[in-house]
Amino acid sequence: MHPNEATIRRFYAAFQKRDSAEMARCYADNIVFSDPVFPWLEGDSVKKMWEMLCGRGKDLQISIGRIDLLDEEYATCEWEANYTFSGTGRRVVNKVKAHMRLRDGFIIEHSDSFDMYKWCRQALGWKGWLLGWSGFLQNRVRRQAFVSLEKYMLKN
Repeated sequence: MHPNEATIRRFYAAFQKRDSAEMARCYADNIVFSDPVFPWLEGDSVKKMWEMLCGRGKDLQISIGRIDLLDEEYATCEWEANYTFSGTGRRVVNKVKAHMRLRDGFIIEHSDSFDMYKWCRQALGWKGWLLGWSGFLQNRVRRQAFVSLEKYMLKN
């Protein structure tokens, strides 16, 4: 197995166990992360985000799909998260595609993409169906997530 694939598998195996410490060990110290909810995080903020999400995801189930090594540094991975969104108690099945850049056995850039409107419909119910496509609601979700992360980081 290629070392980059091994790192990616180790990262998602740790995620499946909600082991954020092991996930963090897969990242370089200066990791850069983005997704539709957290559009830009760096370093310890990324690691704390996973710690927060793993801690809150009591029924979180992760499944790993296809991993493609694009060259010596870049890879993609399809994965799925199945969990109860704590804000509403609604079930979410989120299909995600990760884009990663790796160097020396560590992930140095990580970007997840998923359908934010679909996520809003599942997580927020009728409000998500009605307004989940809008920048207004999506930005509100981002703000709430960022505030949650800031509070978590201050506490921990």
